[in-house]
Amino acid sequence: MLPSVVSAAGERASIRFLEFFTAQIRNPNTRRAYGRAIGEFLAWCEAHGVASIVAVQPLHVAAYIEELTGERSAPTAKQRLAAIRMLFDWLVVGQVVSINPAASVRGPSHSVRRGKTPVLDPDEARQLLDAIDVSTSVGLRDRALIGLMVYSFARVGAALGMKVEDVYVQNRRLWVRLNEKGGKRHEMPCHHNLEAYLHAYLEGCGIAEDRKGPLFRTIGRGTRELTTTPLPQANAYAMIQRRAVAAGIGTKIGNHTFRATGITAYLKNGGTLERAAAMANHASTRTTQLYDRRSDEVTLDEVERVQI
Repeated sequence: MLPSVVSAAGERASIRFLEFFTAQIRNPNTRRAYGRAIGEFLAWCEAHGVASIVAVQPLHVAAYIEELTGERSAPTAKQRLAAIRMLFDWLVVGQVVSINPAASVRGPSHSVRRGKTPVLDPDEARQLLDAIDVSTSVGLRDRALIGLMVYSFARVGAALGMKVEDVYVQNRRLWVRLNEKGGKRHEMPCHHNLEAYLHAYLEGCGIAEDRKGPLFRTIGRGTRELTTTPLPQANAYAMIQRRAVAAGIGTKIGNHTFRATGITAYLKNGGTLERAAAMANHASTRTTQLYDRRSDEVTLDEVERVQI
């Protein structure tokens, strides 16, 4: 159902609005995030007496971002502003509105040198992997998925989007093929532990010959066997929470934790930032630096010098 401020602008505006989410945004995660951001902004406009999307002015956008900055984090406000700008750029090109009311609005200042993603110590990561009971299909699947994210630095979306054929042999070594954000295809050789996990999963669950099927799948109710349905991201998150609790991991972790954990472990063992960026498929080493938590140990050592 369209927001009332959009439908009030007429059929042309309504069609252009829908095309923004279907034709302009291809990544499903971005589509979901921008849909939520724009939906909240348009609901705010409606609550503040803006009758139509064509009546939105820079003052409305600025007031919304100011209010949002007081309630939410700066990155959230900046992401919301980016979504609003992108939508109105699309509407300007489609001649629905004459100017972009978000173009002149500045977002809150925000500078980041260290990411917020929780990272596991290598011993904790090993503890988590070893705690998984691999005598079942679900255990083999979960160990393979977590291992993939740790050893190949894969984003959870790319991991869950893999097909069985994306695990293949090249030069007598197992490789994985990841379709990352922005349509980028990324291929990496497997760490020997990951190679063992994937082989055990594919052979143990009998899916090795289903080359076109999803690599990571849901578990059928009552059967405890793999289905042909791809594992949703929310299910992967819930699984990780269960596994962390069962392994006695106190750190509040999420799907992205394993990417950051793998990158940090690689750098601790003498890997270079440039190589880490290439392995993580980052366009810039500045992004990779956000995942580098080697400085955490230095900080903890210094804190312990306050001997009172």
